[in-house]
Amino acid sequence: MQIDPRLALIDPPVAIHRPARQTLPVVLTSPHSGRDYPAPFQAASRLDAVALRKSEDSFVEEIFLAASRLGAPLLRARFPRAYCDVNREPYELDPTMFDDDLPAHANTSSVRVAGGLGTIARVVAGGEDIYRAKLPYAEAERRIRHYYRPYHAALAELIDTTLEQFGQCILIDCHSMPSIAMPVAGRRIGDRPDIVLGDRFGTSCHRDLTDRVETELSGLGYRVGRNAPYAGGFTTAHYGRPATGLHALQIEINRALYMDEARFTRRPELHRISQDMAEMVRRIMSGISLG
Repeated sequence: MQIDPRLALIDPPVAIHRPARQTLPVVLTSPHSGRDYPAPFQAASRLDAVALRKSEDSFVEEIFLAASRLGAPLLRARFPRAYCDVNREPYELDPTMFDDDLPAHANTSSVRVAGGLGTIARVVAGGEDIYRAKLPYAEAERRIRHYYRPYHAALAELIDTTLEQFGQCILIDCHSMPSIAMPVAGRRIGDRPDIVLGDRFGTSCHRDLTDRVETELSGLGYRVGRNAPYAGGFTTAHYGRPATGLHALQIEINRALYMDEARFTRRPELHRISQDMAEMVRRIMSGISLG
């Protein structure tokens, strides 16, 4: 199956919302809220436009814009997660998706690849196959070159600039989770967390940061879980180096709180959650020392 690269290009692949002046040692990221679906990608899919959006963290970048206006840059991918997932290693690829051989450096055996959710996803959330036919490996390479690498180059630049200016950086990786992802084992429906914090079980950021975020979100009325079922992905694992002053924390927000999950539409509560996320950032930065 051939995909015309001229028609599939999303340019620019990322957007950076920069405050007039960065006043906080914080970088916000929204890797999965992209909603620009290239027409050739849709044509190559066996799914309709609505089903393709099942993997999307809809409107997450809007939720964290208010926090960004406090003085922190916000990086967001414009392309959808189903097209290229930047919260993966660059070459987590499923060999069954391609009609030619993958390079030796491809990671074909990760748990994420086994689940169909590698860098180039085989399925959308829920398990439905995306493509009608196999892809050429050149298509995976093209997406990695045009989308994956620019996203991480932009993120690395924001982190380096923040570390240089402040001596530390708090990277908040912003996501949403389907309400059906809960409850986890032993929890009743009414006990579903509103928010799950992922710090790779205390390895991607100082535990004091996770504790403070949990305290502030709980104080704002949210039920907060930690590391289950989401402990953080590639971004938190790769960038989180608390010993060097770089702290990475993943935040997952239950979509039922702010959107109609079936219709992919915003609910009025989105504005309140946006204000609460800004308040959480303001509070943690006004009273935390990470050493």
